[in-house]
Amino acid sequence: MRLSGREVLFLSGTDEHGQKVQDSAISKGVNPQDFVDDVSLNFREMLDLLNISNDKFIRTTDQNHKKAVQHLWKTLVENDAIYLGSYEGWYSVRDECYYNDSELVDGKAPTGSDVVWRAKEPSYFFKLSAFEDKLLDFYKINPDFIAPPSRKNEDSLDILYPGNLYTCHQVVSFVKGGLRDLSISRTSFNWGVPVPGDPDHVMYVWIDALTNYMSALGYPNMDNGSEFDKFWPTGLHVVGKDILRFHAVYWPAFLMAAELPLPKRLFAHGWWTKNGEKISKSLGNVVDPVDLVEKYGVDQTRFFLMSEVTFGSDGDFSHERMIINVDAKLANELGNLCQRTLTLVFKNCKKAVPSAGPYLAEDIALLAACKDLHDQSASAIANQAIYKYAEILVSAVWDVNKYIDVMAPWVLKKTDPDRMATVLYVLMEAIRRIAILYQPLIPSSANKILDQLMIPEDERTFEFLEKGMVKPFTPILKPVGVFPRIKIREHVDK
Repeated sequence: MRLSGREVLFLSGTDEHGQKVQDSAISKGVNPQDFVDDVSLNFREMLDLLNISNDKFIRTTDQNHKKAVQHLWKTLVENDAIYLGSYEGWYSVRDECYYNDSELVDGKAPTGSDVVWRAKEPSYFFKLSAFEDKLLDFYKINPDFIAPPSRKNEDSLDILYPGNLYTCHQVVSFVKGGLRDLSISRTSFNWGVPVPGDPDHVMYVWIDALTNYMSALGYPNMDNGSEFDKFWPTGLHVVGKDILRFHAVYWPAFLMAAELPLPKRLFAHGWWTKNGEKISKSLGNVVDPVDLVEKYGVDQTRFFLMSEVTFGSDGDFSHERMIINVDAKLANELGNLCQRTLTLVFKNCKKAVPSAGPYLAEDIALLAACKDLHDQSASAIANQAIYKYAEILVSAVWDVNKYIDVMAPWVLKKTDPDRMATVLYVLMEAIRRIAILYQPLIPSSANKILDQLMIPEDERTFEFLEKGMVKPFTPILKPVGVFPRIKIREHVDK
């Protein structure tokens, strides 16, 4: 989106309150704040390592966030959406979720996590039951609100939890099944945002965590010209499928009750397995992204994770699959194409971009296909089809490789040097377009390619797909490889 010239605010962050966090801190013998400081730092370092371009990183322990959450609470009280009562029932600390008897499977949550019976205790409740019809009407009027579609429609594919122990209601069927008022405060632990006017209670972690999308924009400051005014309602929330209920049911209801606009779209992504098994510490098959970067490289890791599976579905990881895909699609196809083309230019065109002569039908067809890539990729990314975006570019590289093999410029240098120059120019222009579009997936590598094409840094946005071009007679440097083949075979899973 940023490369398309749009103003973007990309938010990431850490949810740092709740009983689960407090219990984890106690088990490590540290206070909760020190515990979450370390966890948050790990996530921020990982974002930097993976070259993620988030504009802000929100922490729910930030004072401004706490003030925002308390303002939202007060607004809900003023709008008669909260009342004091008492609660008893099943609760999963790991999931931070309440479950009915009918949802338990063999005495556990549908996710496989343990549940505990919460004895009767005072609790504030949100009047969720009052929003059943409003939510259903909203889903009907906004059919693209929940994506992919299988996350919304009760007649489509269900969300499968680990071990296939339980298939959760889809969002629409869950709401149609009847909503109960939601317990939104606790008195049995204290690691959370205090309820305004009743400090014996801390807020339910999800009313706290969900507010981060607004607190990061300066809420409750909603004045004209504020970040909230500029960016809310947000264009897209990307969430794990296991927390879709909180985002697609509770969050819209909170916002409706506060008379605030709802986000435009939620996208629930799937989970990774490894060699067909759930990834867990107990199985000893955890995949550390830091290790992947050290073994294979940042862009190689990014490319595999974004191209291997349909975004929204579960995906299976194996080192062997990663090596095969990265070697084939990056090193062998894209990297070799760049190396072959630029080496021919460097050796046969006086170390400068050649000047093109008249185009033949094959040249026109390839350049037209490359021109179409922008519209194709824009359509894919508008639907969060990241795998499709990658597929379009992989296919384009294949077409360009076919072109170079058919045109055989290494033969033309002896038989028709002018035609060779035209072919090499067409190749450089095709690679330029592909490299510009590859920046969201493999930013460092794509820019290394653009560097070797001598494309100015201020001509690499999507605007310059049409406005820009490789400029004839521009001197180039001796080409260097961008994607070394992966040779760490000892890391391949047997």
